[in-house]
Amino acid sequence: MPSERPPTIDPVAARRWAALPHPDSPWLHQEVARRMAERLPWIRLPVTQWVHWEPVGGGQQARALVMAHYPDSGCFEVAAQVQKAPNASESIAKHWWQRLLPGRRGAPDVQVVSTPPEGAAQLLWANMLAHHHADPQALMADWRRALAPDGFLMFSCFGPDTLRELRALYAELGWPPPLQDFTDMHDWGDQLAMAGFADPVMDMEHITLSFDTPARLLAELRELGRNLHPGRFGGLRTTAWRRRLEAVLDQGLRPSAGAPLELTFEIIYGHALRPSAQRAAPREGLTVHRTRASLRAGESSKPAPKP
Repeated sequence: MPSERPPTIDPVAARRWAALPHPDSPWLHQEVARRMAERLPWIRLPVTQWVHWEPVGGGQQARALVMAHYPDSGCFEVAAQVQKAPNASESIAKHWWQRLLPGRRGAPDVQVVSTPPEGAAQLLWANMLAHHHADPQALMADWRRALAPDGFLMFSCFGPDTLRELRALYAELGWPPPLQDFTDMHDWGDQLAMAGFADPVMDMEHITLSFDTPARLLAELRELGRNLHPGRFGGLRTTAWRRRLEAVLDQGLRPSAGAPLELTFEIIYGHALRPSAQRAAPREGLTVHRTRASLRAGESSKPAPKP
């Protein structure tokens, strides 16, 4: 039986990270959203309403990608701090003139809320968020509550191979962990079933990102999140330690002399249904290796980009 909580995550630190304002979406989250949107044609269910869970942290561009697939659907954007969230209606209104062009539909209905109406949506989209939560079962319960019977969940998050090179460097130097441990995709599938979802299907891929300098690498990592490990270093670091860290990264993360620094990110994708009252959820999740043929037979894997 998988744990109902992440293996190593400080709930206080997780709440603090969730409370921080996110002025923009990280590039990696936008890219994962694009890849997740490529899976939308798998869904055969009609969608008149959908939920975009924490759009700024998870990738703002996803709204356009989903609405291109469901142009007549309305959207609830769930923001934990609605007063700090971008005004979705205003952003849509900026392009009011597009409604006058031939072949253009009216502006979609977008509402920013802290909690979506129960059973309001046929699709819930939650991109790159679940690995920050200390209580994923509670989060999944919120997702399930927002979905109508036979509604569809699509989510993504980091997997355990994420930043494996950085973990190895810290362990070699005897430093505390640089980040929390991330949940395996098989455990995510089992947790979806425990939360009452049906037919959970899990998939994963590795993306390798390249960085010119250690300073750029660290800046990008800060955009992606914080170290939520309970055993992380508890005090403030000095500028001398920062210089040593950059030197260690510069030496340890280049596969060859003159090559850029490289880090691996494991991306997990999850899909599941909220079953109707007449249909019971299965006892355990399914990995994509057992179900891929029924979803997209013959698709070849794509090489990971190195921006």
